[in-house]
Amino acid sequence: MAQVTSMQFQWDWLCFSVLLFSAVNAEYQGSEVEVEDFDKNSEDTNVDKGGSSLEVTYKTPKPTGEVHFTETFDDGMLSGWVLSQTKKEDTDEDIAKYDGRWEIEPLKENMVPGDRGLVLKSVAKHHAISAMLTQPFIFDSKPLIIQYEVNFQDGIDCGGAYVKLLSKSDDLNLEYFYDRTPYTIMFGPDKCGEDYKLHFIFRHKHPKTGECEEKHAKRPDVDLKKFYTDKKTHLYTLMLKPDNTFEVSIDQTVVGKGSLLEDVVPPVNPPKEIEDPNDKKPEDWDERAKIPDSNSVKPDDWNEDEPPNIEDPDAVKPEDWLDDEPEYIPDPSAKKPEDWDEEMDGEWEAPQISNPKCDKSSVSGCGEWVRPLINNPNYKGKWKPPLIDNPNYQGIWSPQKIPNPDYFEDPHPFQMTPVSAIGLELWSMTSDIYFDNFIICSDKEIADRWAAEGWGLKKLVASANEPGMFSQLITAAEERPWLWILYILTLAIPIGLGVLFCWPSKKVDEELEYKKTDVAKPITKGELEQEIQGQDEEPEELNDNAGDGEDEGGEDEDSEEENETAQGSREEEGSKSNKSGSEDEMKEADESTGSGDGPAKSVRKRRVRKD
Repeated sequence: MAQVTSMQFQWDWLCFSVLLFSAVNAEYQGSEVEVEDFDKNSEDTNVDKGGSSLEVTYKTPKPTGEVHFTETFDDGMLSGWVLSQTKKEDTDEDIAKYDGRWEIEPLKENMVPGDRGLVLKSVAKHHAISAMLTQPFIFDSKPLIIQYEVNFQDGIDCGGAYVKLLSKSDDLNLEYFYDRTPYTIMFGPDKCGEDYKLHFIFRHKHPKTGECEEKHAKRPDVDLKKFYTDKKTHLYTLMLKPDNTFEVSIDQTVVGKGSLLEDVVPPVNPPKEIEDPNDKKPEDWDERAKIPDSNSVKPDDWNEDEPPNIEDPDAVKPEDWLDDEPEYIPDPSAKKPEDWDEEMDGEWEAPQISNPKCDKSSVSGCGEWVRPLINNPNYKGKWKPPLIDNPNYQGIWSPQKIPNPDYFEDPHPFQMTPVSAIGLELWSMTSDIYFDNFIICSDKEIADRWAAEGWGLKKLVASANEPGMFSQLITAAEERPWLWILYILTLAIPIGLGVLFCWPSKKVDEELEYKKTDVAKPITKGELEQEIQGQDEEPEELNDNAGDGEDEGGEDEDSEEENETAQGSREEEGSKSNKSGSEDEMKEADESTGSGDGPAKSVRKRRVRKD
């Protein structure tokens, strides 16, 4: 039974260790965002598995279908891009100008040979650059997909990396592109302080007034911090569908989706009814739910003059209290300043210091002793009548509802203002923000293939250059210190199980020692003959003693028979109990005795003597 319990305990430990290891593994895997496999049919990848890093042959991505805009910056030229020459309004003159610098450079880390991108280079400056689309995008029956790459190479303190799709108009001039240039959609990452955002904003045109109002999609329900701090290239994708739904993805994983009609703030369609701005609350409107009971009377024994605190009558002045010593005395070491003018400054007095004789560590206190205050048990305060339900209570007043004069219903908010240009209008406190591989199209397969030929290669190179698992575990523990406990337990449990299974058991040694003592010791043939001869002499002595006392013979014989009977019963019981356990040993002893040579085993039976 003990062995079964021990084995059960060992299996429990084994199961616990497996579950704990699974939890650690799940936590480690959960820290990474799941990424869908990109197109594996890219034919421009050569992998050298024997090397320390991934070697790739980069080829500038080419769109495989109809697109409205693409840009890779691989030619090293800003052809088609226009730098803004205007100033930002309502801003200090020193920083109002859009004079932030742009460069075309490869990545600092995990560089793909031949690949380049647009890099924001200036700190604490306004940047604005834009380009016309190959063909304007009209929101009709096809989806809109905008996709591009961002890498915060030095992290990000405060700044954005979002793009704007500029609204189509006859007076659009890219040299005057600034923060108030009309746009249709704004999309991309933005961060300031510890607020990590992923914007999706569209401007909806009021069908009656013609005014545009910004509609903000709800924030993604994921932790965005790592995308700003891991210094990796991430792929941002926005898809708008004609059925008024949208999807926001990072690295081809959907992080937010919803409806243009229901999941934006403020909502596209205004309420049918609004509060009447001309309605006013009546003067006799009673909003009091409770009122004082006018029929209640103050009790006669209610004394409002009782103070809340009184002196403790049981307090006794400590025996070491120094009544004649002041609590503060003039500082004896203080001296009047030489430039002290008594006519101008008055009579000089030394500053006060605590009396050293009144130190709390030596005496209870100094000066006039005053009884401490305690709560007055008779204090009731000012009497007030109790509150009762107000019979005239009318509830909280609110203006009446009237039909909304500006109400409209737009069942198709997807049909936005057409776009004809793309622009980056940014302010950043961090430099070296990397942009690459812009594409605007309507076919998801085209966008995915474009991503595979650009971002996919960057992801492969970054994965090949990542540190080993040990370094990743250390990094994870630095972000989540409680993981150290799981690491320690994960290492300690296998060691404990090894000791538990492999360490010798004391119980087995005790059982082996017990079995060894059960085996009879071997005796020689001579010793066996002497023992048999001694047993033969014992009956003769018994007979002599029987002859000397014939009168007592009957009693002795009866006693001897009873003893022999009791001894026989005990021998039979012992024989039965030992028969199964030592039958083979008895046979070996008989054979050894009959052979006459070598040691023999013997089992002796003692006869009970009458005396």
